[in-house]
Amino acid sequence: MAKYDIAIIGSGPGGYVAAIRAGELGLKTVVVEKDPFLGGTCLHVGCIPTKVLLHHADVYDHMKNAAELGFEVSGLKINWANVLARKSKIVTKHSKGIEFLFKKNKVEWVQGWGKYEGPGKVSVEKDGKKSTIEANNILMVSGSEAKALPGIEPDHKTILTNRSILQLPGIPKTLIVIGAGAVGVEFASIFNSFGSQVTILEALPRVVPVEDEEISAELDKTYRKKGINIQTGCTVDGVKKDAKGVTVSFKDKEGKAQTLQAEKLLLAVGRKPMTENCGLEKSKAKLERGFVQVDEFMQTAEPNLYAVGDIVAGLPQLAHAAMMEGIVAVTHIAGKPTQPIVKTRIPNATYCEPQIGSIGLTENQAREAGYKVKIGKFPFVGNSKATILGNHGGFVKVVSDETYGEVLGIHIIGPLATEILAEATTVLHLEGTIDDMMNMIHAHPTVWEAMGDAFASVRGLQINV
Repeated sequence: MAKYDIAIIGSGPGGYVAAIRAGELGLKTVVVEKDPFLGGTCLHVGCIPTKVLLHHADVYDHMKNAAELGFEVSGLKINWANVLARKSKIVTKHSKGIEFLFKKNKVEWVQGWGKYEGPGKVSVEKDGKKSTIEANNILMVSGSEAKALPGIEPDHKTILTNRSILQLPGIPKTLIVIGAGAVGVEFASIFNSFGSQVTILEALPRVVPVEDEEISAELDKTYRKKGINIQTGCTVDGVKKDAKGVTVSFKDKEGKAQTLQAEKLLLAVGRKPMTENCGLEKSKAKLERGFVQVDEFMQTAEPNLYAVGDIVAGLPQLAHAAMMEGIVAVTHIAGKPTQPIVKTRIPNATYCEPQIGSIGLTENQAREAGYKVKIGKFPFVGNSKATILGNHGGFVKVVSDETYGEVLGIHIIGPLATEILAEATTVLHLEGTIDDMMNMIHAHPTVWEAMGDAFASVRGLQINV
C-alpha cells in the first residue's frame, strides 16, 4: 500500500485546487474521484457549462438587436445542437487541463468511491472491488447535489435539475423555475433569451434573497420588463405530469390557489451536502444537517481529517470559496503560514443578465451589526462605456461606516458586474476606506470606472450624475 502525505476525496474545485497546491508544496498527494473524469460538478454540470450557455444567450441578444449597432442580419436562428457541442468541447478541454496539471505537480488520482475508514485510511470501491489508501492526512471534498421538494422528484425529462437541463434536446417553449437563487435566475435568463416563456416561483419574499434588497428589486424589475413572470412569497403544493408537460399547483403570496402549465420544470431550490456513505460516522467529525463543522483551517474534530467545499457548515456553496478553502487546508497540513477564510470576504457572482456581483455586508446587515451606515450609489446610466455597450441599467451600491469611512460591502447589478467585482473584493480584503478608493485613478472609458463614482457618491462628490 502506498503511503501519502494527503489523500483527497473529490476532484471538484476544492479538491483539484487543493491537490495542485499540495503538489507545489512538496506533499505526496493522491485524489480519489468517483467519476471517470476530473473537475466535479462545477466543471461538468455546474458553473462552466452554465456560463457557456449564458455567454451564447448574451451573444444571441446582441444579434437580435444588430440593427441598432449598424448591422443587417437576416435568417438568424439557433442551432441548439452546436450550442451544446461547444459547451461539451469547453468542458472536456478544461477537464483534460486538470489532468495535465496533476501530472505536472506529481499528483496521482484513482477512480472509485472514496470513503473515510478511520485514522489515516481511505477505502476506494470500484466495480465491486475495494482497495485501501494510507495517508497521514485526509481531505473530504465530496461536494453537493440538487435538492428536491417533498413529493416532487426529478425524472430528468420533464422535471429537471441543473444537470438534466443542460442536456435538453431542444429549447422548451415554456419553462417553470422553482427557486430564485443563483441557479434559478441564471437558467431563467438563458431560456428567456432563447425565446422560452419563463415563470419563476420563489417561496421567499424576493428574488436572489441573499443579495442586498435593492439588488433584488432591480433584478425583479428588469426580469419583468423582459417578460419573465415572477411569483414571490408563494408555496408550491404539487406537480402533475401530463402529455403537455407539467402542471404546478401553488398558493400565491395572498394565499390564493393557482396553477401553471409548462413543457418543462426546473427544480432550483438549493443544494444538499453529499456526506452520506462517506465514512464520517467513523470519525469524531461533527455534522450539522449533513454539513461538516470545521475550524478556521478547515480541520474537523477528528485529527488530520479536513473538509472543504459545499459540505462545510457556515460557508457559502461557491466554487471559488472551495478553492481557497482547499488552499488553506493543505497549506496548514504542510506546516506553512496561511490566513483563515473570512466569510464576509467571499465574493458572490451571479451571471444572469443583468449580472450581479457582491461582497461584504448588505445595508441591512451592516445596520443590524451596529454600524453607523453611509450609503453611496451610482447608476450605470451615467457611465459612457455602459452606453457604448448598450447596457446601462443597474447600479453600484457602496455600504460604508460613516465614522471611519471603512468599506463594509459593495453590491453591483449591471454590465460586467462579475468582472468589476474584482476591485470591490480587493478593497474589502485590504480593509480600504472610501477615501482610499476616491483617490485611485480609474481608467476611462471603462465600465469599471463606475466604481470610482460609486465611492465618491458616499461623500456626495460623484461626477457623472
